[in-house]
Amino acid sequence: MIRRVREELAKIETREEVRVLYACESGSRAWGFASTDSDFDVRFIYVHRRDWYLSIEDRRDVIEVPIDDELDISGWDLRKALALLRKSNPPLLEWLKSPIIYHQDPVFTEEFQALAAECFSPARCFAHYLHMAAGNWRAYLRERSMVKLKKYLYVFRPVLGCRWIERRTGQVPMLFQELVDAVLEDGEVKDALQALVARKMAGVELDEEPPVAVLSDFLESELVRLEALNHPEPSPHGTEELNRFLRRWIAP
Repeated sequence: MIRRVREELAKIETREEVRVLYACESGSRAWGFASTDSDFDVRFIYVHRRDWYLSIEDRRDVIEVPIDDELDISGWDLRKALALLRKSNPPLLEWLKSPIIYHQDPVFTEEFQALAAECFSPARCFAHYLHMAAGNWRAYLRERSMVKLKKYLYVFRPVLGCRWIERRTGQVPMLFQELVDAVLEDGEVKDALQALVARKMAGVELDEEPPVAVLSDFLESELVRLEALNHPEPSPHGTEELNRFLRRWIAP
């Protein structure tokens, strides 16, 4: 699959006349709880030639290539990525923590990661993760007699991300198990969550079943507690350093 991903990225570079600077795995495979039939979610950052940016027209700054049920590829233009980095966008920060890298310019990766560390805002990331967790909780789990069990993982991950930030441990890691080990205490909640992850990774279809009471009770109370700690920052990082970075990486 790695070869196929790289071939698709090369096709994108030729077809779109761009240069891919960084490409990684995102989603369950990067989070560490993929099942045997999980698809591949490839995310990348790319840059156009200079003239593309010198236009009075608004131009699409996203490339999306839904290849098939197994492989999904999408990427952001560097200018868009930098604008989101300025806001300490968690998905973008997570890409840089992915354990699966398909392609990279090593110099770009090193410089972009350093810039990401400067732009990192714990308060903004906390607000993002909490919003994600609360939305998934309301949409899939709250007050339901039957639930899709894998949805617990998509609420727990941002909740544990909030806990990670609360404990001032730095940027949230990509691997789910690292989060669990660091911020979830031993006990029945952790045991039930680990059992759910094991079922998913074993390829067990996590269809609708009755809610897992110990997990639901924990999430309901934890979301209330975290909401009381939510104080997002009003102003993002400055732009001049980001502008210089963009100019340096735009191809002539």
